[in-house]
Amino acid sequence: MNSPISSRNPVPILIAPILVSMLNNRVCAGFPSPAEDLGAQRIDLTELLIKHSQATYFLRASGHSMVEVGIFDNDILIVDRAIKPRHNHIVVAVVDGDFTVKQLYQHLGRIKLKAANPTFADIVPKDGQTLEIWGVVTSSIKQFQV
Repeated sequence: MNSPISSRNPVPILIAPILVSMLNNRVCAGFPSPAEDLGAQRIDLTELLIKHSQATYFLRASGHSMVEVGIFDNDILIVDRAIKPRHNHIVVAVVDGDFTVKQLYQHLGRIKLKAANPTFADIVPKDGQTLEIWGVVTSSIKQFQV
C-alpha cells in the first residue's frame, strides 16, 4: 500500500497545554521586508491544533504519495476521528487492514482515495475489498534536520 501510516494501533494523544511564544509578525518567505517591532504573545498549540481531544491521534506518515498537498515522509499527522469526512478532505483510511493517507473523492455515490503524487495510483475500492475512512487529517507537523 503506498504511503502507509506507520502505526498499527493508534492511541489518543494525552492533552496538556503546550505554550510557546508567537511573535506578532509574519515572516516573509519571498523578498524580505524591514523588521517591525517584535511583539510576542503566548499561544497554546493544543488549543490551536486540536478540536476534539478524545478523538485526536498523532500518526507518522510514511512514503511519498501525498507530497503535492504538503505531506512528506516522516511528517506527523494530526488526525481527528470526530470530523465527518467529506469530499476533498485528506483522510486516513484502512484498506484491507492497512492504514493509508489519501485525499477522499466522493462523487455520485462513488468513492476513491486519490494520491497527491502522479507517480502513485489512486485507490478505487473493488468488490469484496474493505475500506474504512478512519479519520480526517487536520494538520501536518514537519521536523527539519538541525
